[in-house]
Amino acid sequence: MSGVRSVRDSPRRVRFTEASLRALRAPTASGRQELWWDTDLRGFGVLLSGSTNGRSYVVQRDLPGGRTRRVTIGPTNVRTLEEARAEARTILNQFHDGIDPRQARREAAARGATLGEALDMYLRTNRRLRASSTAEYTRCVHRHLADWVDRPIREITREDVERRHAAIARKVAAEGRYSGEQTANAVMRVLRAIWNAAADRDPTLGQNPVRLRREWFAARRRTRCVRADEMSAFWGAVQELENPYARGYVTLLLFTGMRRREAASLRWDDVDFAAGVLRVPEGRTKSGRKLDLPLTTVLRDMLVGLRAIGRTEFVFPAASKSGHLEEPSSIFDAIEKAGAVRVSPHDLRRTFVTTAEACDISQVALKALVNHSLGSGVTEGYVIIEPARLREAAQRVCDRLAELCCITAPPGVVVMRS
Repeated sequence: MSGVRSVRDSPRRVRFTEASLRALRAPTASGRQELWWDTDLRGFGVLLSGSTNGRSYVVQRDLPGGRTRRVTIGPTNVRTLEEARAEARTILNQFHDGIDPRQARREAAARGATLGEALDMYLRTNRRLRASSTAEYTRCVHRHLADWVDRPIREITREDVERRHAAIARKVAAEGRYSGEQTANAVMRVLRAIWNAAADRDPTLGQNPVRLRREWFAARRRTRCVRADEMSAFWGAVQELENPYARGYVTLLLFTGMRRREAASLRWDDVDFAAGVLRVPEGRTKSGRKLDLPLTTVLRDMLVGLRAIGRTEFVFPAASKSGHLEEPSSIFDAIEKAGAVRVSPHDLRRTFVTTAEACDISQVALKALVNHSLGSGVTEGYVIIEPARLREAAQRVCDRLAELCCITAPPGVVVMRS
C-alpha cells in the first residue's frame, strides 16, 4: 500500500486512554493527516484528518519487503476505546495467522449480522427500553447464548432453538434453585425480539426460528412465600447474617414488597427521614411510575442503623460495577444454610402482599404500596389515596410482620446489628 507510513517510522506515540484520545484534535494544525500509535498495543492507532474533525481507529501491520497493510476500524465517536482495542487485537491475530482482514470482513458481511451485533442494534434503537431491561437482555444473551454471540443470526435454526431451550432449563435446574423452565422461556422471548428487530432491517432473514409456543413450558404462577409458621425462623436466620447491608436488604424486601432491583439500587437521596417516605423516581421502577412508600417503624429503625455505619451514595453499597448490591443469591443461600426456608426476593414480595391481604388492606391501597397499576376502570380513576391512609395501611402490615417475626424491640430502637 503506497504512501502508508511504517509503524516503526512514526514518532507519534501515546498510551491510549479516553483522556489522551480527547486531546488528539482534528483537523490537525499542520493541515495534514497525522497518525498516532498506542504504546500498549503495537499496530493500533488513530488517524487524524488534516481537513475535517474526523478521527478513526486503524490497525496497521508491517509486512516483509517494506510493505504495510492498514485496516480502518471506524470513527472514534462510534466505538469506545475498549471496543476498538478488542477489534484491533482480532485483526492483528488475523494478520498473524495469514488471514486477510478485509476479505474476512467481506465474508462476514455476506453472512449478515451476528447475534451480538443484532443485540447491540436492538438495544441502541429501542428507545422504550429502560436501563434495567437493557442490562437484563444483555445478561440474558451473554449468560445463556454466549456461544452464539459471534454467530451470524441467519444461521440459527429452529432445531438449534429447540435444543437450547431445553438445555437452558436443564442447566438452571441442575443449579438447584429453580426448575429453569421460566428462565428458558424468557431467554427465547429475548431472542425472538432481537430476531424480529433484525428482520425489520434485513427481510432476507426469513422466518423467525423462535416458534415454540406449544413446546414452551407452561407459565405456572408461583405461590411460594414465607408462611406465618415459618416467619420466626426466617427472621432469626436473617439476623444471623454477618453483613448489616445484607440484613437491611432482606428487611426492606420483606417489609415493603419492593422488587429486588428497585430495592438494591436504593439511594440515600431517596430516603426522606423528615417526611417519613421512601421516594423512588419513575426512571428506576419496573412500572415506570414513581414509588412513594411510607417509612414504617421497622424500616425507619433499619435505615437509621445503616446510616450510622457510613455515608455512601447507595443504601446497600457493594464492590460491583454499579456500586450497589447486584446479585443477592448468596444472601439467600446463607439464610437457607441457617435453617430457614429457601425463598427468592420475589417470594418476599409475595409474602408482603399475602400478609397485607390478611390484614384486610384494601386492594387500592395494596396496589399503591407495591406499585401496581390501579387499573383504567371508571371507578379506579376516581380514587385518590390520602398519604395518611397509605401510611396507616403500611404500618398495619408492618405490625403484623413484626408480630410473626417476634420482633420485640420498641419503636425507635435500632434492631440491626452494626
